[in-house]
Amino acid sequence: MNAADQYASVRYLVDDVPAAVDFYTRHLGFALNTSPAPAFADVVRGPLRLLLSGPASSGARATPPDAAAPGRNRVHLIVDDLDAEIDRLRAAGVPFRGEPVAGPGGRQVLIADPAGNLVELFQPAG
Repeated sequence: MNAADQYASVRYLVDDVPAAVDFYTRHLGFALNTSPAPAFADVVRGPLRLLLSGPASSGARATPPDAAAPGRNRVHLIVDDLDAEIDRLRAAGVPFRGEPVAGPGGRQVLIADPAGNLVELFQPAG
């Protein structure tokens, strides 16, 4: 297995690579995997490698114009205490996209990164 096989990778298009790196490393426990450049950086958390592609990156340039806006897809991160995470992130000024929602599987809330990409924080039921 090579290093790339250790991770499941998701690409997020971002407007500002350093701001995205700061958001994911400061607020969500990701670690910087490669030194950020104006066009690209990647961060990791467990088996997830998040590819942060700025406007000049090849990943962003390959995206058709009608699909360039953030979509309804999102990264799903499991947390132990959703209320504590909400309090911590609100105190840090992280923008929320709605209020917490509860269902049979647990509770969740959506936050947005600096480019508007969604991240779901999820606390399983029980």
